Amino acid sequence: MYAIIRTGGKQAKVRPGDVIDVELLKTDDEQVSFTPLLVVDESGNAITTKSALVGMPVTAKVLGESKGPKIDIFKYKAKTGYRRRMGHRQRYTQLEVMSIGGAGASKKPAPAPQAEEEE
Repeated sequence: MYAIIRTGGKQAKVRPGDVIDVELLKTDDEQVSFTPLLVVDESGNAITTKSALVGMPVTAKVLGESKGPKIDIFKYKAKTGYRRRMGHRQRYTQLEVMSIGGAGASKKPAPAPQAEEEE
């Protein structure tokens, strides 16, 4: 089972137990939950209806914050003396996906086998 969630303007494919880095979330809670965009269950059925997805929150535990790699920015224009140097280092929140809610609710019962009629 996996789900597609949206956070920080990006989408991520997550499964229970995954550890992912997302853009910094300003929260003091130990757990956060997301409403998924898509859920695919064990049998391969995709669930995309909004009403069904609202009842299937993706719950994640906040592990901490970290910083990404340093990105150097250098602007230069020839023959004018224009030079600018900047840097950027993105901050991330590390999450561990605990569960995709409603896992049992999306399963459909298997159709009963029909007996063949003899003529």
